[in-house]
Amino acid sequence: MITDDFADSAAIGSAPPAFALLATDGRTVRLADFAGRPLVVVFTCNHCPYVIGWEARLQELVRTFGDRVGFVGINANDAVRYPDDSFARMQDRATKGLPYPYLHDATQATARAWGAKVTPDFFVLDAQHRLAYRGRLDASAKDVTAAGTPYLRLAIEAVLAGHAPAAATTAVEGCSVKWFL
Repeated sequence: MITDDFADSAAIGSAPPAFALLATDGRTVRLADFAGRPLVVVFTCNHCPYVIGWEARLQELVRTFGDRVGFVGINANDAVRYPDDSFARMQDRATKGLPYPYLHDATQATARAWGAKVTPDFFVLDAQHRLAYRGRLDASAKDVTAAGTPYLRLAIEAVLAGHAPAAATTAVEGCSVKWFL
């Protein structure tokens, strides 16, 4: 487990780097595809118990806000050392009901540019694509029965209401991004 206190993360209010990544359905998805619309970006993977534990609650947020907010998942893990995170396995996972584009960061350039540390690592961008929130989904760890404070939901609601989230950052918790050796 890795936690992060945001000492080296992107500044709230800054514009994150653009991306153009291959989705599991074969199309290229770009940050610009969500122009004028808030966006939730989660650096994720297939095997992390934190990702698995939070998945149902993330999907509920997509069902609740997906008509007003874009969502994408980005997997940057080294699939050579972690074959469960290969593109083929990502495609298999996506066919089992992911309600958002699942993108492959094959070079890890996007994860590095965004400062992703763990899976899951959540970023909320406002409609002008400035960073409004960075952190965790809620106050629980991987325990799916104890959601706690819904940080991500509160951040999305704040952005949709046109103001800054009360908590712009929360400490992330999860499995480390599996960087290339």
